Amino acid sequence: MNLFEKEQWIQEAAERYENQPPEALIELAVEKFPNITLACSFGAEDVVLVDMLQKLSPKSDIFYLDTNVHFKETYETRDKMQQHYGLEFVQVLPKLTLVEQATQFGDELWKTSPNQCCNIRKVDPLTDILKNYDAWITGIRRDQAPTRANSKKVEYDTKFGLVKFNPLAGWTSEDVWNYIRSNNVLYNPLHDNNYPSIGCTHCTRQVAAGEDPRAGRWADSEKTECGLHK
Repeated sequence: MNLFEKEQWIQEAAERYENQPPEALIELAVEKFPNITLACSFGAEDVVLVDMLQKLSPKSDIFYLDTNVHFKETYETRDKMQQHYGLEFVQVLPKLTLVEQATQFGDELWKTSPNQCCNIRKVDPLTDILKNYDAWITGIRRDQAPTRANSKKVEYDTKFGLVKFNPLAGWTSEDVWNYIRSNNVLYNPLHDNNYPSIGCTHCTRQVAAGEDPRAGRWADSEKTECGLHK
């Protein structure tokens, strides 16, 4: 399949699966692209996708970007999920340790240059891991942020050069939590403590009543995305 044929297939699949359940799209994704991976941040959306993928294609790879500065609850959720599903998440680490990063760029780079910090600890490692695959699955939803409002169920990811599936693009937060409760899915306990969106410890805070669900991410800067999604 050349690029033109791939883009035509993507457009047709996005239209055909727009109103289909996420499981139907995941089934299509793993059938069409056996060399596929799921990106997991251990947030609510991603634990739903892990559960769905384990039921449909338990041998498909699932990776996480280990920035070395996740909350302990996030690492505990990872460990519990590995035990529950009998799987091993693929750990993707930055090239620089936190000490090496501080030596080269100064202490607390997440404060002085959050974009550079995200590039080092997230975007560059993601670029490296995605080179090994033909497609990836993400947990982005259109109503999470204005930058995601136009996300399609199937896209060609020009940033990383592969096909991107967003099975939950049309879901609301309520849909996500209904699935979690109905299927007894393990989830990060920080969600029960006013953390609707969970990132690294230094750049994530609790969200007050009435605030946007992503207000706790990079709260002291104008940054709204880590750069993983165009």
